[in-house]
Amino acid sequence: MTLVATDSPTSTLPQPAALNDEQAQKFVLTLSCVERAGIVQAVTTFLFERGFNIDEHQQFDDGIRQTLHLRTAFSGSPEYSADRLEEEFSAIADRFDMKFSFHDKTKKRVLVMVSKFGHCLNDLIFRWRGGSLGGDLVAVVSNHETHRAMAEAAGLPFIYVPVTPDTKAEAEQKLLELVDEYKADLVVLARYMQVLSDNLCRSLEGRAINIHHSFLPGFKGARPYHQAYDRGVKLVGATAHYVTADLDEGPIIEQEVIRVDHSYGPNALSTVGQDAEALALSRAVRWHCEHRVLLDQTSTVVFR
Repeated sequence: MTLVATDSPTSTLPQPAALNDEQAQKFVLTLSCVERAGIVQAVTTFLFERGFNIDEHQQFDDGIRQTLHLRTAFSGSPEYSADRLEEEFSAIADRFDMKFSFHDKTKKRVLVMVSKFGHCLNDLIFRWRGGSLGGDLVAVVSNHETHRAMAEAAGLPFIYVPVTPDTKAEAEQKLLELVDEYKADLVVLARYMQVLSDNLCRSLEGRAINIHHSFLPGFKGARPYHQAYDRGVKLVGATAHYVTADLDEGPIIEQEVIRVDHSYGPNALSTVGQDAEALALSRAVRWHCEHRVLLDQTSTVVFR
């Protein structure tokens, strides 16, 4: 939509010439702050004065925590950069004590970690090659050689980093080096079956996503789908969340649930579970890459 000045219907601010999609620079603004009057007006006026059009706007007013969360996608003059917008917006941010970021259309660089189960990696590669993932896969790291052929067939570097109790610290340091080497914005644990240390979790805070089946913490340990079958579960699902030092308890981004019945044996339950994991993880990755996920203490606000 075209922005209209909120302070004066007869504003004489100069109007820029219309830009086509190829000429227009596209940005996303995300912000969170304590809820108070005037925030949205300040944002829209700021964009209007610089000749931008709002392409998409979503906000959530959290009446329980008394906070406002906002995501605005806008387009306009190619003369602007995200850094310039952040600098010029800082006075407004200071006035409202905002936590904010401007993002340009540069795609997030995604490093994927995997162990022996390849269904999530395969799904991410499929969506990436089809242009629907939202980010760009840049490398695959694994503690097994199992999926080297899959990664290399997609044109992705495959880095084998074995992990043992004696080499865990060195392996995690290697991972951080690979994140820097490939300039990865996001690390995705696509069924990577190693527990990350507290130090590594802190290093990757807010930029690492994990997936696990929804039986946790109900069915812990080995053979969870056999445990689920023995208990006669009626729902199978998966949870995609940010990685924290609290195992599988980070802020939740997405969950997928599929109904089952008594006819599903352990193998069938596992197959359904893999479908749920792939769906939940790919959505979480896409939403993160599109700047649709805002962290809010131990939870998230997701603008789908």
